[in-house]
Amino acid sequence: MIAVIIGTHGIFSEEILKSAEMIFGVQENVGSVTFQPGEGIDALAEKYNSLIEKMNSTDGVLFMVDLFGGSPFNAASIIAMKHENMEIVTGVNLPMILEVLGSRDFSSVSELLSIAENSGKEAIRTLSKNIAEDLDDEII
Repeated sequence: MIAVIIGTHGIFSEEILKSAEMIFGVQENVGSVTFQPGEGIDALAEKYNSLIEKMNSTDGVLFMVDLFGGSPFNAASIIAMKHENMEIVTGVNLPMILEVLGSRDFSSVSELLSIAENSGKEAIRTLSKNIAEDLDDEII
């Protein structure tokens, strides 16, 4: 099974994982890493490595982080660049996580990367304030 690691500034990663598990139930081989004030990239990379050692990563690792170029991304990049089957997606949000968790049993890491990117983008919506248009777009 592909390991999924959610890495963010502060406890956002822990809380968004809890939200996903409210919907999907407790997940195996999924973890969160927090980047706290005063920590450096090396400490964050060590947190990632420590978590990876505890996970089943034989099918790969997908890092889902908050900001491109932020410390959680940079630390994950250091690790992913050294391994073939590790990918990173930024802009983590709840719909993205749910799609990834629902697809990882039958997808490769590269496929999950695409699923995450597409679902993250598709989740961004606005209220049009046009009742007919909103009803056409209603998700049931």
